[in-house]
Amino acid sequence: MADASPVVGRLSYPSFSMRLLFVEDSKRLQQTVGTALRRAGFAVDVSGDGTEGLWLAETNEYDAIVLDIMLPGIDGLALLRRLRERGSNTHVLLLTARDTVADRVQGLHAGADDYLVKPFALEELLARVHALCRRAYDSKHSRVIVGDLEIDTATRTVTRAGHPLTLQAREYALTEYLARRAGHVVSRTEIEAHIYDGDAGLMSNVVDSAICALRRKLHAANPEPIIHTRRGLGYVMTPSAP
Repeated sequence: MADASPVVGRLSYPSFSMRLLFVEDSKRLQQTVGTALRRAGFAVDVSGDGTEGLWLAETNEYDAIVLDIMLPGIDGLALLRRLRERGSNTHVLLLTARDTVADRVQGLHAGADDYLVKPFALEELLARVHALCRRAYDSKHSRVIVGDLEIDTATRTVTRAGHPLTLQAREYALTEYLARRAGHVVSRTEIEAHIYDGDAGLMSNVVDSAICALRRKLHAANPEPIIHTRRGLGYVMTPSAP
C-alpha cells in the first residue's frame, strides 16, 4: 500500500479503556496510530498482515477492530467477510485510501460498522473508535454510573459520593472497565488483557496490587465497598455485596 500522509489535524484523547486490534501494513501508521490509541487509554494489538490479523481476531476478544483494506496476506475485506461468516460481531472500522460510493458500499456489505477515508485526522479516528466501543457495550452516553460512582469517559474524570478522585491512567482504565461490566465477575486474565496490553513482563500480582490501590482511593471517598473479590474467579463491581 502506498504510504501517503494519511494523518492530518490536531490530536485529542476521548478515552475509552478497551481492547482494540489495529491491522495496517504501514509501519509509520502502526507507530503513529498505535501510540495515539494507547495514549487515549486503549489496549492495542497491532498487526501488519491480513493473515496474522485474522488469527488475532479469532483468538482474542476485542471491543473493536480498526482494519485497513489493502493488506498483504489477505486483504481487509476478505478478513472482514471471514470474521462475519464465522459469527464474529466485533465492531469494525475500515480504513481506505479509496473514496467512491462503490467502495463504501462494498465495505458496508462486507460487514463494516464504519468507514474512514485516508487522509484522516487522528481526532476523528479516536472519536469513531470511541463510538464503536460504546456500541459494543450498548451505550450511547459518555457517563457510566454504578451506585455513587460516576465516570465521565469523555473527560476521563471519576467521582464517588460527589468527591472527585485523582487516578493514575491505569487506575482510571481499571475503574472504567470494571464499571462497564458492573455486576459481572471479571477475571484477572481479562483485566490483564484489556488494561495491560498483553505485557508479557507483568508481575503475577500486578492486578491484585492495582485493585488494592484503587480500593484505597474509592474508600477515601466512601468507605462502603464497591469492588468485591470472588475468590478463585476475579472481581466484581457492584454497590452492594454480591
